[in-house]
Amino acid sequence: MSVQVAKRYFNAAEYYRMAEAGILSEDDRVELIEGEILKMNAIGSRHAACVNRLAALLNQSIGHTAIVSIQNPVRLDDLSVPGPDIALLKWRDDFYALSLPAPADTLLVIEVADTSIDYDQSVKVPLYARANIPEVWLINQPEETIEIYSLPLNGAYQNLRQAKRGESITSQAIPHLTLSVASVLG
Repeated sequence: MSVQVAKRYFNAAEYYRMAEAGILSEDDRVELIEGEILKMNAIGSRHAACVNRLAALLNQSIGHTAIVSIQNPVRLDDLSVPGPDIALLKWRDDFYALSLPAPADTLLVIEVADTSIDYDQSVKVPLYARANIPEVWLINQPEETIEIYSLPLNGAYQNLRQAKRGESITSQAIPHLTLSVASVLG
């Protein structure tokens, strides 16, 4: 006899109620992805260094034209609240104190991937495309490349470019943002 196992999916309101009730704590590294609460990998030193380096580069490059949000949630819809490594958000004087940023507030998402590259490519990037995030940079640490996804249409990015050391990348969403790949990779 086989037994059918049903998954229990959660929406964003339930996810935040779990945090308020102490079921999830600030120290839990979890994301709500398509209704499932997923545990994120521990952050290693190479990953942390890349995020810190990017934060410094971005703060120097964009000044007060956007908010550099580090490992904070973006509410894509009622079933997905990921915490990208970096999100560049439209400037708001309240720094999103009154509500989490939504896709319309998000100019660029940057994910740094070492061991999670397959997951980021197959789950997170398509999730951002379906939410119409204009641009995603995926820092592929094992390959030492940056994958630039842009032009979301019908739930998929229409453009993909890979940049290597010796090249520079310019954001399509923030045209005055140009970084060398080497400066990002370290």
